[in-house]
Amino acid sequence: MTYYIIIRGPLGCGKSTIAEALSKRLKAKHFAIDRVLDENNIGEWEDGYVSLKSFIKVNEISAERAKKDLDGGISIIFDGNFYFKEQIEDLIKRLDFPHYVFTLKAPLKVCIDRDSKRSKTHGKDAAEAVYKKSTGFSYGITVNVDRSMDETIEEIISYLHE
Repeated sequence: MTYYIIIRGPLGCGKSTIAEALSKRLKAKHFAIDRVLDENNIGEWEDGYVSLKSFIKVNEISAERAKKDLDGGISIIFDGNFYFKEQIEDLIKRLDFPHYVFTLKAPLKVCIDRDSKRSKTHGKDAAEAVYKKSTGFSYGITVNVDRSMDETIEEIISYLHE
């Protein structure tokens, strides 16, 4: 069965690392929302955040690319903050395929610490702002990532095809 997965959560919670590992394990294609933003020079800001309008543009681009793969039998894993519920719902409307949404949950301190260890850190203020915005609502299945990556991946996989 072909499907797509949305991995969402705050900066530094391990979304990209988990999405990359999942894509290898499931032989799926990985779409990083931030990469699509950067590659297409999209990033209008509103109230201190990348705007919903920008993310809708990213959805247009991502959905078009993903649909070709999904039609070809290749599953997709998206990862991003998805701090607007409307962004998630827009992507779901664009892709009429079975899907799963996972919200990764980690303490703010863990997110800040992980971000600080990156080669290109976003900084404590950005981590706090994105944490507040992305944890402002829950969507899909919540997965606690304050444990090993293998345990987290096994939990996510346990929900697939149920």
